[in-house]
Amino acid sequence: MVGSYSEILEKVERGEAVVITAEEVAELVESGESSRLSEVDVVTTATRAVMSGTYAVLSFPVAGPASFLRAKRVWINGIAAQVGPCPNENLGVLDLVVFGTAHSRDRPNYGGGHLFRDLVERKKANIEVETDEGRTLQADVGLDEMPHARLFGSRHAFKNYSAFVNAGKESVNTIFHSRGFLPRCREATFSGCGQINPLKNDPFLESIGMGTRILMNGAEGFVMGTGTRSSKERPNLSGFADMHQMAAEQMGGFVTSAGPECICSWAVPIPVISKTILAEMARPDRDIAMPVNDVNSRTVIGQADYGDVWTDADLLVEFDPDNCTGCTPCPVVEACPMGAVRSEECQVSRSEALCFHCGLCATVCPSAVFSCRLGAIRLKTAAGSVKSIPVVLRQSDRLRAIKLTEELKRRIINGSFRMAEPVERIG
Repeated sequence: MVGSYSEILEKVERGEAVVITAEEVAELVESGESSRLSEVDVVTTATRAVMSGTYAVLSFPVAGPASFLRAKRVWINGIAAQVGPCPNENLGVLDLVVFGTAHSRDRPNYGGGHLFRDLVERKKANIEVETDEGRTLQADVGLDEMPHARLFGSRHAFKNYSAFVNAGKESVNTIFHSRGFLPRCREATFSGCGQINPLKNDPFLESIGMGTRILMNGAEGFVMGTGTRSSKERPNLSGFADMHQMAAEQMGGFVTSAGPECICSWAVPIPVISKTILAEMARPDRDIAMPVNDVNSRTVIGQADYGDVWTDADLLVEFDPDNCTGCTPCPVVEACPMGAVRSEECQVSRSEALCFHCGLCATVCPSAVFSCRLGAIRLKTAAGSVKSIPVVLRQSDRLRAIKLTEELKRRIINGSFRMAEPVERIG
């Protein structure tokens, strides 16, 4: 039943609210039980994807008072940090901004996303400081020694993103692929979790607003507003959360052929406060538009939908090491954007904690060690033709996003996550 925000919050407080996940919504619709959605008070939604617009603000002591006047340049694990805005003169304290897309000067395929996950895993980071006086200081600092560590999203959780193809004549290195993107529209990549994505369920930002409480990488945080490049047709969100409470398995680095990118996860509760939200909840993947872009020009060359890539696709990449024929070098080890696969003495292994289930391993492995149905983009052109282009890489992890919807539902029901009404609308 559609209710006001305050009415729904009161029902949640009394333990009387009907809370279901966006995946459970999809199951009800698929089974022909859409009428039951009118009983729902809150839908838990989520997305997990490569999100370039991510940065951290860190503040921590690196030396004693009067050790140096001001920091001029700083590197963390070889990644350049932006110093300031507060100079912290003579305090031995650094205020830094670190971009999720920044690359290490020392370690190939290591970037800001990898650093953020390492910090959350409580690994020490090497801090190198170049002072105004030209001296160099070094220290090893962990997250628990950083009183202030917040992760921000400048544009996250797009309502729907895009699929990409290379319509040119030459292979292209790009952030939208983890190897050279084959030309002439022979393969496709995409991002977006489709029908479980937060803004798909609240596209007009009726329930999500400034101050909405969320989970970012498992930590409670808040929506600040819409993000950069947000529009009414394709809204996105900006927000933040405390890194000390984050879960490492929900974040990390993702290596593309243009260098490392950053993974981030959001889970957002959507109270059913309007008939629009009720209707959007029921809209399946096949009714959610997915523009298809040429990666060279970033122009739309056709349309597809999320049903192409999620309906009947495998969310999990199956792993059968018995099929390994011992390729040297192993093409999957070389291609995996997460570094989740290792091959030693003709034995291949996969880290489940790191695996993003992007599916690239199933694309490049010649021995069926890895298998996954990834679907195909049905590119509909302006001329009316339809071209089927196989997906070779997913930059969204719907499997873990579904688990995040379940985790948020559990927390709402047991009272450990308190929903918050926005202080202001942003739509």
